[in-house]
Amino acid sequence: MNAPLPLKTLIPDDVGRALERDPRLLVPVGTCEQHGPHLPLGCDTLIVERLADDLSAAFQILRAPTVEYGVNTEVRNPRPGDAAVRRKTLHRWMNELLGSWELAGVDAFIILTAHGYDPHQEALSTLRTRRARILMVDVFALDFTAHLDDPVGPFHGSELDTSLLLHVAPGLVQMRLARDNGMQVPGGTPAQSAALASAAKGERLYKMIYERIASQVVDSAA
Repeated sequence: MNAPLPLKTLIPDDVGRALERDPRLLVPVGTCEQHGPHLPLGCDTLIVERLADDLSAAFQILRAPTVEYGVNTEVRNPRPGDAAVRRKTLHRWMNELLGSWELAGVDAFIILTAHGYDPHQEALSTLRTRRARILMVDVFALDFTAHLDDPVGPFHGSELDTSLLLHVAPGLVQMRLARDNGMQVPGGTPAQSAALASAAKGERLYKMIYERIASQVVDSAA
């Protein structure tokens, strides 16, 4: 299997040759926020980085350095380490990055994110370029109903997040701390769904996510 093509490790001539072969660029956008007491703050980031690397390797598309911060839900008592930017900040930052890469030869961007907060989504879905195409992919926009045991569905630190991290970065998950994290879910009832997670389930979920996104990557070449 081919290796990923991370932009930050390549010399200019290698980047130029890669863009001549395929002028698309994968851009992972993460967050730095709590996902319950048992998951790392970079949960969303780790998921999109793994996807970006796997897609880069499979399609031999350049992979941009990760944008580590996103627009997060405002909370009265933020957990230690939580960090966020405003919607307009992320929007401007991304527009300027995409503009620079467009001038350097990129004609299509595939933006990967795993954070469903509306202002975050708005910042990424309203980006503009001169001519380059933009495909914004929200990992968690897929319907996971048939793949989860928790009837409430996915939310921060739940069965979905935890299973994916047990597959992507198992050494960073502290399952002994997996318990009701006090977050309110639809209907107002706290759900204890992290305990339903497993690495095997995470592998199945990741495969489903990857295959859906890979089909969009194929379409974006047209």
